[in-house]
Amino acid sequence: MALIVFIILAFLVGFGFLWIMQELIIKGNWTYFIYFLAAFLPFYITTLSIVYLATQSSALVGVFQILKEVVVLTALVVWIFYQKRIFDYPFRLQSTDWTFLGFLTLGFLYMLLPLGESSFVNRALYYKGMVIPGFVYFLGRNSTWESRDFHQLFQIIFGIAIGAFLVNCFENFLLEAHLQQFTGYALYNQAINDIDPTGNFGLTWTFETQAVTKRLAGFFSDPLEMASSVLMGFAAGLIWFLTSKKEHSWIHLLVMACSIGSLVFSASRAAFGAFFVMIFFVALVFRLYKLIAAGFLALVGFGIYVVFLASDDFYFFVIDTLTFENTSSIGHVVEWLLALDSMIANPFGIGLAMSGNAGSVADELRVGGENQFLIYGVQLGWLGMMLYILTLATGVILSLRVFYWTDQTMTARIAFVGAVTKVGMLLPLFTANAEMYTYVAWITWWMIGYSVRVYGRLNQ
Repeated sequence: MALIVFIILAFLVGFGFLWIMQELIIKGNWTYFIYFLAAFLPFYITTLSIVYLATQSSALVGVFQILKEVVVLTALVVWIFYQKRIFDYPFRLQSTDWTFLGFLTLGFLYMLLPLGESSFVNRALYYKGMVIPGFVYFLGRNSTWESRDFHQLFQIIFGIAIGAFLVNCFENFLLEAHLQQFTGYALYNQAINDIDPTGNFGLTWTFETQAVTKRLAGFFSDPLEMASSVLMGFAAGLIWFLTSKKEHSWIHLLVMACSIGSLVFSASRAAFGAFFVMIFFVALVFRLYKLIAAGFLALVGFGIYVVFLASDDFYFFVIDTLTFENTSSIGHVVEWLLALDSMIANPFGIGLAMSGNAGSVADELRVGGENQFLIYGVQLGWLGMMLYILTLATGVILSLRVFYWTDQTMTARIAFVGAVTKVGMLLPLFTANAEMYTYVAWITWWMIGYSVRVYGRLNQ
């Protein structure tokens, strides 16, 4: 059975890879690389798991692992090739460009410097995880699209949001188990990432709550990645609903409903908080003050429910979370304190591949690791962390300006989704190495890059 699934999966991924390669190389449609990323990245770890389960070949897994980088680098090379006068290319840098460039340059220097105990190979692998999103941003920064191109990208995003929820329903009501229990997820982690199975479901602790109930992930790598990713699906569905004729908006309501449903199945507290932060931000963007009031009343209603109507288990779960007495919450605080202690003792950082949950970070060397800002702060110092924060902040600000200024509906939608999702991701960034969630991270960096390009044109 695993072999049959592998053959089908290999065919689909291979066909998609060959299609995008001919679009990039033969037709010169280098901007289409984002289609492959949007369709492949949600299934990335599931694909690798099935490949290893069916073949037991780490070499073949390695082939599938590098497809995303190959597509991005090929798009970059094709972009360079199709520039008739590359040395005369006009670089008009905006604030986000400067901060992102500074962040990646600092990372490059730290990769070369013999700082920290990680090997050069591990530092290079870690830097690859930093620079590829930078390339995605750069390619978005130089993309020129028609309305049809945007429409196809949003169709993929809608399909992923609806598909994730349908798989969640299948897991919960029919399979009554995690999909990952059948895809070889634990075997892949043990063989490739040297991570032994943990928890009551033979996966990792991430797949269950403290009450030993299932946290579902659909076809994503884990529940936390799915929870963060559906925030983008909700934002996309919302802006299409608000900017489309109401007789055609049922599909957008479906996308939003499926996104909320997957959020519930993931049981991620950070993502739930991020969802309300995102809704509050959207209300501010559209000046929907009644929505803010409704959100506040909903929060009060939730508090009344927890205090007077909820079960004792749920009541103490919420209280322990708010007071940081929950085991998971305590773990976050401990990791934050370790990271802050390192940053105070080493304000210029301790080197790359010394923090976070990337595969290139050795367990015995890891300092902190459950806060994206502090992860960069531990490795690159306070300067690196501030450059990362400024890149996010300026990207959101410029995207919002594009949303307000442009008269192109599709461009406004892209700017909105990029900005709103990055804001919604703030809480997950505080509790996880969320830049590793490649689907939502890379696609929104492309959106931010595209928005910054449009901002430069509008601001001339």
